[in-house]
Amino acid sequence: MQKDKDIPQRDIAKQLKISLAYVNKILFDMEHDGFLYTEGVPPFGKKRLTEKALTVFEECRVDNAIIMAAGFGSRFVPLTYATPKGLLEVFGERMIERQIEQLKAAGINDITIVVGYLKETFEYLIDKYGVKFVYNPDFKNKNNLSTLYHVREELKSTYILSSDNWLRENMYHSHEYDSWYSAVKVTGKTKEWILKLGLHDKIMDVKVGGRNGWVMYGPVYFSKEFSDKIRPLIEEAYKRDDTDDWYWEDVYMRNIKALTMFANKQGEHQVYEFESLDEIRLFDSSYLISSHDKWLELISDVFKRPEHSITNLKPLKFGMTNKSFLFEFEGEEYIFRIPGEGTEALINRKEEYEVYKAVSPLHLSDSIIYFDPENGVKISKFIPNSHTADARNPEDLKKCIKVARRLHESGLKVDHSFNLRERMDYYEKIANEKNGIFYNDYREVRLLMNELLEIIENMEKPGVLCHIDLVPDNFIISGDDVHLIDWEYAAMCDPLIDIAMFAIYAYYDNTELENLMELYFQRKPEKYERLRIYCYVALSGFLWALWTCYKEALGVNFGDYGLKMYRYAKDYYKRVKVFICRS
Repeated sequence: MQKDKDIPQRDIAKQLKISLAYVNKILFDMEHDGFLYTEGVPPFGKKRLTEKALTVFEECRVDNAIIMAAGFGSRFVPLTYATPKGLLEVFGERMIERQIEQLKAAGINDITIVVGYLKETFEYLIDKYGVKFVYNPDFKNKNNLSTLYHVREELKSTYILSSDNWLRENMYHSHEYDSWYSAVKVTGKTKEWILKLGLHDKIMDVKVGGRNGWVMYGPVYFSKEFSDKIRPLIEEAYKRDDTDDWYWEDVYMRNIKALTMFANKQGEHQVYEFESLDEIRLFDSSYLISSHDKWLELISDVFKRPEHSITNLKPLKFGMTNKSFLFEFEGEEYIFRIPGEGTEALINRKEEYEVYKAVSPLHLSDSIIYFDPENGVKISKFIPNSHTADARNPEDLKKCIKVARRLHESGLKVDHSFNLRERMDYYEKIANEKNGIFYNDYREVRLLMNELLEIIENMEKPGVLCHIDLVPDNFIISGDDVHLIDWEYAAMCDPLIDIAMFAIYAYYDNTELENLMELYFQRKPEKYERLRIYCYVALSGFLWALWTCYKEALGVNFGDYGLKMYRYAKDYYKRVKVFICRS
């Protein structure tokens, strides 16, 4: 009525999706409360808004909008390795741009985008639309509760949007009366958050998952009163140690009686939250032809099939060196490996390729479909019904050591070797070049490691093909079959370095290390064997601590992994010295 003072009551009923009788009741109540008056002779006069109504209407003006765009979007790999989900196109239009333009069409020009992952890719929006940026430093480790925490002072009369939503019709307005959450109706089982609704669709309760009902889906509006109430609750929750996985909705759910919000029911085909590439293909058929992603184009080329035959893409847990995703093709599952940040300085992919060819007769490794020796991109068959080895499970441990011994006794050779001194010097060099932060006593400890290097270098020892990266997670166990994957560091070396590597990767204490040695040798180790392994534990720990110094200088965080490795270096240096004194 403020926009179109002569709007027919039937049109009001249609737009609000309520009955004509209910519209008449609302208008009667508004006139009774002083929000309407009749211009002309009743009942033929026109209903007009009073000054009181216009004042209240102005108090409902929307101040701003916040678009959450900090997350990775793991369900859209590999597209989101290069493009944040909000910047993906639907019908030739980027999802975040569509929402910005819808906001602006409603008169909302104060727009803040909270960025994190690939933040630079959003920068052009400042020039194109005059938006503001806020960086969320927690985007890697915390859920979207942290996003609203970092813009908590911007919460007023505010729209809250996800950058990857797609709205068919513009549902934003210059004015809003009360807080709401967009809701759509689902039939059958769902993992979405189901609403229990009361009078006038007030949200009474929220349950995660269930069957049949209205679910939270799409954008949200906070009234100023709602923002003032939820802001301190967000601050309190953010500061807790157990809320890293929380959404802001978790705060709302736990305080629902104090936070009034209504369901803004939307019709079918209005609000979309695409959960996977397969879903977006069903909606935008251009994705059936091409997603314009280089990795999917490569898979298509390798298998000589169109992109739409590549389905069920899922991210795999990030390793310390690489990122990988799972995909399905003609009923078979495969793993696509993309080398991680900075690995080109650490790993010789041509040497890795040579190792894969060398170990092929043993049938120990993963089954390779494609390997690019220039960049290390690899496609291999997924091993179903399998698990990674548990270093503290006796049966798993026996299987792992049996595989390690078989590799060491195979007699296979490659043309390159793993030299600890050279590798330590190199890691130190590249960490320095990237201005890596070293440990305070690094120089002193490096001198101690040099002592151990001299001991090792002066001992007689065999040179066999070793895996080097013998982490328990690289053993894939499927029934009685065991496969050893990720041969990036494999080379000719003393086989006992693999035993030391396995121990430190498993965070073994000395008792567990002693058991590991006996299992490998199938007897008590000789003194010189124990000495070599002690030296390798210290040196390997030091090497990987250096490795983390370099990787963290590139912005990759490994938590306390480097600290644990550095502690192995120090502790086992002492054990070596004590062992030598007693021998």
